[in-house]
Amino acid sequence: MLRPTLSLNLALQGGGAHGAFTWGVLDALLEDGRVRFDGVSGTSAGAMNALVLAQGWLDGGREGARAALRAFWSALAALMPVDVALPAPNGSVRLAPALKLWLLWSHYVAPAQVNPLGLDPLRDLVESQIDFPGLRRHAPFRLFVAATHANSGRLRLFRNAELSADALLASACLPTLFHAPLIDGEPYWDGGYAANPAVFPLLEECATRDTLLVLLTPLGLPPLTPMHTARGIHERVAEIAFTASFRREMQALAHERRAGARRWWPLPRLAGGAARARFHLIEAQAALGHLASETKLAVSMSFFEALHALGRQSAERWLAAHLQAVGRRDSVDLVARFA
Repeated sequence: MLRPTLSLNLALQGGGAHGAFTWGVLDALLEDGRVRFDGVSGTSAGAMNALVLAQGWLDGGREGARAALRAFWSALAALMPVDVALPAPNGSVRLAPALKLWLLWSHYVAPAQVNPLGLDPLRDLVESQIDFPGLRRHAPFRLFVAATHANSGRLRLFRNAELSADALLASACLPTLFHAPLIDGEPYWDGGYAANPAVFPLLEECATRDTLLVLLTPLGLPPLTPMHTARGIHERVAEIAFTASFRREMQALAHERRAGARRWWPLPRLAGGAARARFHLIEAQAALGHLASETKLAVSMSFFEALHALGRQSAERWLAAHLQAVGRRDSVDLVARFA
């Protein structure tokens, strides 16, 4: 294995089952061995990947992190007693009819009515896979888990000293499907409503200037047409809701970057965080664009493995094309993509 000489922050977007793509990205980066991590910010499935990555690294370094990520996604698949992701003709998957019916009911029935006892097998899984007290004391990276305060709509970032099963489950809580975790008596929902993921803490609180964005939702959305279906409209609403905060943050960073280029002072130490930062990007769109939005709920090990393979391939291409930029320059034009 090559001795790591390059340092990266990671910004891991949420996306339900599509987070297995990010598992593949992390697996390839860990196996390659040329980068180490400083800060990791994650939302929803991105937060799950972030904390499992940190736990595995704490237990056994890079190989421990790889093993922990595989164990987590395997255990997640095993939570479902039947395969709810069925093969589709185009190489994609489709949801089983029972799961589609449950999703339909979720528009009319609250989680407290469907699941009055608050049963949560995901809680048991994360508590069995992650030693939260140990991670709070000895996390190998700076960790930032995003959740949305349901009573105000504000972003709540949980840092190393605040990590808990409640914080992680809050980051991934779709309020129409799951009970909202209470933290200090306050309800929290999926972090995607407020930051998906939060990038600013990586710029403000981490020494490393290079940040790799791992995005599961496309930056460019296809145009709506007059013949767009109701299902398509609902999917677009969800896509906008879960990326609007991230787009605003990146647009602000791109604006600062563009304004900084016009200032007369040349010294980097006088520039803002965005001007000093270097950005890199791995997008899932090219690999996952054929998948329907509903497949973010497809819990199936065969599906996870397929996404993992696509994530590995994307990371390997990024390593071959852009690793040499780390520590030197951007490998994505932030202004062109977000301004």
